[in-house]
Amino acid sequence: MPTAPAKPPRVVAQPGCPVAGLDAIERIVGQVDPGTSGPVPLECFTLSDHPPPLAPARADRTWMDRVYGRHPYRCLPMAIANGYGWEILCPAAFEVRWTGGATTDALILRQRDGAPHFDHFAVSNFGYGIVTFHPGYLFRTPPGWHLFATGPMNDPKHGAGALSGVIETDWLPYPFTMNWKLTRPGTVSFEKGEPFCLIYPVRQGDVERMQPQIKTMADEPDLNRQHEAWRSSRAEFKNRNKNNPALQAKEAWQRYYFTGKGPDGEAKPITHQHKLRTTVPIDLRLDNTDPTDKP
Repeated sequence: MPTAPAKPPRVVAQPGCPVAGLDAIERIVGQVDPGTSGPVPLECFTLSDHPPPLAPARADRTWMDRVYGRHPYRCLPMAIANGYGWEILCPAAFEVRWTGGATTDALILRQRDGAPHFDHFAVSNFGYGIVTFHPGYLFRTPPGWHLFATGPMNDPKHGAGALSGVIETDWLPYPFTMNWKLTRPGTVSFEKGEPFCLIYPVRQGDVERMQPQIKTMADEPDLNRQHEAWRSSRAEFKNRNKNNPALQAKEAWQRYYFTGKGPDGEAKPITHQHKLRTTVPIDLRLDNTDPTDKP
């Protein structure tokens, strides 16, 4: 069995007594610096013997595979976002039908396979076409780290949209739910193994520390020079290929961002990332065997 990563020091804020101020947040977050203290643990406490599967987010998308030449994968920001975090997968195939009403009984769930305990997994709690999923875990993050919970990235679902939330998992002693809102009356299907929730870590206070500053390009001459070089290169690239559809399909992109270079060919930041390798969850339960696997 793999060994557990070393636990960082924990400072727990008591419910109802939040830590106030960015200075206090900075002190707490500073106790867990992923650049100096090794792996940052995300503890996933199971709430049943057989919780829904938890896995690194998929890098592939069916709709992206179907595009000619799989060109969407050449959009590096989107490709990175695809695998950003961990997905929780449906343990059963089922359908959700919404009549359009506001009451909880206007949403009807019908399981399509024989997976057990389905009624504990997906329910109608709120009405208005909202289906509630129970992820099956109580997550615990280090001090100052929260979880962003949403639907799978860049994978739209016809007729339903995921509702996102930020959860203070560094102190919360109870689990959160994942909710989807049907966008119109009708039926939406979820397949077994389909992700219904994506989680990824966010640091408390980062958004509040960030200060947008609106400037003109003339304020940064060097940046303006690089931007103009890119515009000129892009215009020449498009003009050269506009009368050659085959070449357009083959070379419908320039690799500057993908390779981390400017239009002058100069390498840019050493922090440029063109791949994402999300860690695979390790099972540290005392007995993680499945009784159905035993002879």
